[in-house]
Amino acid sequence: MKLFFFYILTFSLGLQLHLFSAPMKMIGMKGKASEVSKTIKVDMYDNYYEPKIINIKKNETVRFVVENKGVLVHEFNIATMMMHKKHGPEMLELMKNGILTPTKIDKDLMKKMKKTNPKMAHSHSNSILLEPKKKGELIWKFTSTASLLAACNVPGHLEAGMISKINLN
Repeated sequence: MKLFFFYILTFSLGLQLHLFSAPMKMIGMKGKASEVSKTIKVDMYDNYYEPKIINIKKNETVRFVVENKGVLVHEFNIATMMMHKKHGPEMLELMKNGILTPTKIDKDLMKKMKKTNPKMAHSHSNSILLEPKKKGELIWKFTSTASLLAACNVPGHLEAGMISKINLN
């Protein structure tokens, strides 16, 4: 919760938060449907995921079938903790610009704002953002052994514990 208030204070003062993270390739890459060797169903509830632990083999390509069973907008994002911390301010910007509300994603506004700020598109290959009662898929190839987590970076959700540990064997 302290981190969430730090983000609010940082942006309200007009300062930029600089956190360094590993390049995307350190955590893997967008997978190809033709290479999927495992499908994992992930249910998102308000501030937790099921399953809490996800077991993956190195170089495995996984299809995540993600369903938001909560009443709030949630994200399923595969990254290191440092990358999640860096992504948090981007999610806060989506909220500040009215693109993201607790229960809706304004996709028209997202497309419009993307023209001036590409980060407003939320088009990350390692992430899916879903409104309540919606489903989606993400295909990811795990090419490294970095310490990974699936987390929701909607402000306050990661801090409340909306995290699944990804074990890479």
